[in-house]
Amino acid sequence: MQTDNKFFDDLAKLGQSAVGTLHGVKGEMEAMIRARLENLLQDMDLVTREEFDVVRDMAREARAKNEELEQKIVALEKKASPKKAKK
Repeated sequence: MQTDNKFFDDLAKLGQSAVGTLHGVKGEMEAMIRARLENLLQDMDLVTREEFDVVRDMAREARAKNEELEQKIVALEKKASPKKAKK
């Protein structure tokens, strides 16, 4: 009976060791995959989120300025058109 307990104890230790090893392998695989993805993204020459946000804000400002200038042009054209008709 004593040998059965030792057998099961050894089997339990082996199982625990296997689980620990698998957990370590999982961590290594995640790190390797993360590194490969980061390298792939760097090779694709993508912009960072910060760069994207800066350019988006610049585009919004440019669009607002463009709309403002268009309104000024329309106002100036309205002022100029009666003068042309009087001549």
